[in-house]
Amino acid sequence: MKKNRTTLFDVPVGRLTEEQASSEVNELAEIIAHHDLLYYQKDQPEITDAEYDSLRQRNNDIETRFPDLVLPESPSHRVGAEPAMGFMKIRHAVPMTSLDNAMNLEQVQKNFIESIRNFIRELHDTNVPIDLIVEPKIDGLSCAIRYEKGHIVSGLTRGNGIEGEDVTANVKTIKEIPHRLHGRGWPEVMEIRGEVYISDEDFLLLNEQQELAGETSFATPRNAAAGSLRQIDPDITANRPLRFFAYAWGEVSAPFASTQWEARQTLKDWGFMLNEPSDLVKVVNSDSTALVGYYEMLYGKRSSLGFSIDGVVVKVDRLDWQDRLGFDSRSPRWAIAWKFPPERAKTVIRSITVQIGRTGKATPVANLDPISVGGVLVSRATLHNQDEIERKDIREGDTITIQRAGDVIPQVVQVEKEYRPPDSQPYIFPIRCPVCGSLFSREKGVSDTYCTGRLICAAQAKERLRHFVSRNAFNIEGLGEMNIALFYEKKLIGTPVEIFTLKERDQQSEHPLSTWDGWRGKNKRANRLFDAIDRARTISLDRFIYSLGIRRIGQAKARLLARHYRTLTHWRDCMEKATDPASEEMKDLLSIGGIGESMAEDIVSFFREEQNQDVLDKLTHPLHNRGALVTITDFELSDTGSPIAGKTVVFTGALDSMSRPEAKALAERLGANVAGSVSKKTDYVIAGSGAGSKEKEARKLGLTILSEREWLDLIGKV
Repeated sequence: MKKNRTTLFDVPVGRLTEEQASSEVNELAEIIAHHDLLYYQKDQPEITDAEYDSLRQRNNDIETRFPDLVLPESPSHRVGAEPAMGFMKIRHAVPMTSLDNAMNLEQVQKNFIESIRNFIRELHDTNVPIDLIVEPKIDGLSCAIRYEKGHIVSGLTRGNGIEGEDVTANVKTIKEIPHRLHGRGWPEVMEIRGEVYISDEDFLLLNEQQELAGETSFATPRNAAAGSLRQIDPDITANRPLRFFAYAWGEVSAPFASTQWEARQTLKDWGFMLNEPSDLVKVVNSDSTALVGYYEMLYGKRSSLGFSIDGVVVKVDRLDWQDRLGFDSRSPRWAIAWKFPPERAKTVIRSITVQIGRTGKATPVANLDPISVGGVLVSRATLHNQDEIERKDIREGDTITIQRAGDVIPQVVQVEKEYRPPDSQPYIFPIRCPVCGSLFSREKGVSDTYCTGRLICAAQAKERLRHFVSRNAFNIEGLGEMNIALFYEKKLIGTPVEIFTLKERDQQSEHPLSTWDGWRGKNKRANRLFDAIDRARTISLDRFIYSLGIRRIGQAKARLLARHYRTLTHWRDCMEKATDPASEEMKDLLSIGGIGESMAEDIVSFFREEQNQDVLDKLTHPLHNRGALVTITDFELSDTGSPIAGKTVVFTGALDSMSRPEAKALAERLGANVAGSVSKKTDYVIAGSGAGSKEKEARKLGLTILSEREWLDLIGKV
């Protein structure tokens, strides 16, 4: 199923019901994951950055209002996409996050300035100034260059933020990247981060060369830069007009500056080009007048800079504050991107079709006359649900205005009814599934429509299988959309279990894969698939939980569950007992920060289904005197040397030394699980001044209660 559905949803977040919000965050996660793959890995975006940013902002707004609905395929817990095949994957020593976005001054003030003041206690006084660095946000490809003893040793793309592609040979061909650091004073280990890009003039010349050579032109300078850096042959990269500027760093063996501004000058001394033109990078105060003045100045100069920018980057200048603010699961708390307004265009809806997802959700999709918006060709857009169509009176043949909000994802802004054909008819939402013919069902008060076919609906079955083998789950190369559909139709694979018994059954078949059209020959395609399946037999607990496709459990929530329960046996045992709403296991599940009642119910509902239990048994229990089909590795803590690694802690009351958000972030960095409520499985309750019901409950349960002083002493912060 193509997912270049880029229409944003127009119901204000403040008016959404919890059911509507739940539906939206699931759909947004799916859409954004699709566009992450196109943008970060394939360099073929279908929407503008602005549209993409609007989708992310919509998701963030919903999560802020409904924190219990946060998924971990949620974009707020994910950076980029899995590294592309063809390059060696290397883990970043320090995760390579991306920036959160703001679309207006209000969001900059609320989501950035105010959150910084809430996080750092001494900034609660609004009279204390916050110096900020402001600079153009160039639209290129992020890259990390590692130096040891002053010499370049590796170059990585961002990838998924955890692992990137090894493009060392290619980055060495970029003239603006020094092979040896200039000057002196550089740390023994220094990872420089920056942006690979192509100027507007060079982009036009490159496309002229592509056309003369009979090659496909690039859609945008960013696509050209990404495609050029990811060439298997470094000689091709060397002949592309790539440039690089440095703006940040990852792993560093020793401090080298006290402010962002000082760090910029140091990077320049070491031989790096900085974000240009340098006179457009400034230190400003956090008041709105200074920020707006810079934003408007840069927006006015946007077209004359000679390279593509899509907004303003705002960073806290003091590095000690940056260290304290740290990162959330996806972005630094000390920086934000204030994006420029979206571009708009008009096109025509040629048809409306309904697509079925793995949960049975029916999503109407508008098929458009292809149109370029901000340099990206758009041909489809989601219409979200039946209510959305009726509210906007969207019809086949209508002329619509779409916009790309932030420079990546298009949305339907409005229907241009003056252009409506005279024979136009309202769109009638179907009553049956277009795949299996089962009746559609829609609960009262809920906006989404579902196919009731479940097990007999091929669309749902195939989508569940596709999810199971997807990159963030079992990641089985060779089982893409086409092969999943083919094997399903041929009745080779109908359940996850049959994926891991495919080789054994194929060897006993009268018509093995090696005899099929397209599978014959010397390339041994069938053997490569079987090898990929075998490589996937060992998987981490968080990826396994995600692979199960439990409603509302994305990558981030799967990781939360894995972190809390550590082993598959423990998680499964607790979830089976948690089917009793009054059980201690259910209370413990609800104590996990980010897991609300509706999400907990989705999890335990999965375990109530006998067929799901059967799949788990067949995948993970030894069969017929042999090992299990798959091995689930236990969740490993990143900081096992910490005295609180693996412990569950609950904060209650006010702390004197730091704000509650900073205390929580610090505990998580040290490997603790920070819960929102007390249960028998809580290890420590940290009671500050004004502690209330949580402390009383902890005393009743006989838990260990620490004062703020005792807590700081335990973690070595006194």
